[in-house]
Amino acid sequence: MRTVTIVGASLAGLYAARELRAQGFDGRLVIVGAEPHHPYDRPPLSKDFLLGRADENRLALADPEETAALDAEWLLGVRARGLDTRGRTVLLGDGGTVSTDGVVIATGAAARRLPGDSLAGVHTLRTLDDARALRADLTRGPRRVVVIGGGFIGAETASSCARLGHAVTVVEAAPLPLVPQLGARMAAVCAALHRRGGVELVTGTGVAALRGTATVTGVDLTDGRTLPADVVIVGIGAVPHTSWLTGSALALHDGVLCDDGCVTALPQVVAVGDVARAGGTRAEHWTSATEQPRVAVTNLLAGRTLTTARPVPYFWSDQYGCRIQFAGRYREGDTVHVTEGEIADDGAPGASGFLARYERDGRTVAVLGVDRPRAFLRARRALQRTEGRPDERRRVAPAVL
Repeated sequence: MRTVTIVGASLAGLYAARELRAQGFDGRLVIVGAEPHHPYDRPPLSKDFLLGRADENRLALADPEETAALDAEWLLGVRARGLDTRGRTVLLGDGGTVSTDGVVIATGAAARRLPGDSLAGVHTLRTLDDARALRADLTRGPRRVVVIGGGFIGAETASSCARLGHAVTVVEAAPLPLVPQLGARMAAVCAALHRRGGVELVTGTGVAALRGTATVTGVDLTDGRTLPADVVIVGIGAVPHTSWLTGSALALHDGVLCDDGCVTALPQVVAVGDVARAGGTRAEHWTSATEQPRVAVTNLLAGRTLTTARPVPYFWSDQYGCRIQFAGRYREGDTVHVTEGEIADDGAPGASGFLARYERDGRTVAVLGVDRPRAFLRARRALQRTEGRPDERRRVAPAVL
């Protein structure tokens, strides 16, 4: 394998490049990125960057010395438009091509959009350019902000907007925010955090339309109400960047389908990060983007699936001054017990936070910590020992791109 091309220049793509060099690949390394920026950290965009506490230099994931040490060709501001598996070629949006022996797909996902969201004042928050535009809009004096979607991005952005002094309303179609991830009881705790933070939470109703001609003026809800708005933030999930792979030999279904080793139907094509549906699951979390490349690169260089991994899922979120950490796999019907700390009378976390355990068939399958980092770390490690599946080794017949 003389040339490897990484399509996607964000977190997962950078970690894949690091792994390639760390695992001994000394050939030509090409990194294609749709954005004009070198890899940057996305989690601060909804928090410290939006609040003005972190400038763009602090977002960089690699310093110039490390970037140079990777000895890669960076093709930034260029989208991939196709993968010719027969011709071993990545087709680029500017008309160029890259001949390659191996491919790492790390194209991530794009923010899901609403009809009419081209109005001025309507934002998504996925990229650095998105965050720049939103931050500029929020500096124009007190704004009436409506956040559509009570997931992690929506909650973090609402928290930051409230902290900046804006009047904020969160609209969530479900009865409670984060029910699929945390279950009803713990989702109610997150709902209480919104109220404690001075944010109005509207649940159980969807968005019918956005109002305005050139600039947004309001949000029409499906229950007939209209919320006045100067700024609207759409946080209703993400769609994996796979359209450029249409017509290739790869299987696509809400991501690029891979085995537990991140290997696609073609062993010399692997996928990592938000775009990868590895072992039947697509995880849009920072930890997946940093852990998957090690296994994926090992298998890519071998030309077959040598090692697989299915770590215990983990994510965190910062909302209203609280650090929320979750590890494990929640399923509807699991019982939840607060084992340390307490939930306050207003339904939000107590002053010292809490640790909760999710149980199924007599065993702990997930843990949630709010402002209990040490206790959560211990519980997470114990969960990894019991619920994590160690790397498995198996032989698969090699194939060529």
